[in-house]
Amino acid sequence: MICSRPEPETTNCIDVNDDWHYSLVTPRLCLACPVTHRWLELPAEQVDEAARELLGWRLSAGGVTVRLTETEAYSGLGGDPASHAHRGLTSRNAVMFGPAGRLYVYQIYGMYFCANVVCGEPGRAAAVLLRAGEVVDGVELARKRRPAARTEAALAAGPGKLMQVLDLDRSANDTPLFGDGPAVLLPPDRPVGPVSAGPRVGVTSAHDVPWRFWITGDPTVSSYRRHTPRRR
Repeated sequence: MICSRPEPETTNCIDVNDDWHYSLVTPRLCLACPVTHRWLELPAEQVDEAARELLGWRLSAGGVTVRLTETEAYSGLGGDPASHAHRGLTSRNAVMFGPAGRLYVYQIYGMYFCANVVCGEPGRAAAVLLRAGEVVDGVELARKRRPAARTEAALAAGPGKLMQVLDLDRSANDTPLFGDGPAVLLPPDRPVGPVSAGPRVGVTSAHDVPWRFWITGDPTVSSYRRHTPRRR
């Protein structure tokens, strides 16, 4: 399908996935076309399915693009005590209640930032944590931001590391991923392949819920660590 709105020849605005419009030449979205995709329309009850579908998507910010290889789902519907929205709406988690397609950013350990993609219908909290990815563009810039990484695969192998290479922080919270925000989410440019699922990393409750998804065998996936309570 070709986008019905006239566009300059250099942008080649094409509907690649039957309902998604973007530029093949640059990572600029075709803002004249409606932004729709299946995971954006999934209800909050299916946040785990949205997390699986986000694998292979590309997040671009600060001159670097990362292909998502690992995600985790979190539900705010009362059945997931590991979710920030488990106990309801607060000023901190308000963005998790929609609309879908926005960033929810929070800080951990007072120094690292984590990015989540908001999913589900407005008013019902759900989000997908972006756990790891492969730097597919801007590798040299990513290396400057993460000089401690020993290999290219380690550049964004963790949620805090992913945010470092993209140069994103708390200021990106509650910004759109399809528009004029600091980060742009782009659909996959190649098949994802087999996907594995398992327990989420480091959560203090709901330890065994298999809502972490990763591209099987991908070297950029982070290491699994079960939460261990601190001894007093």
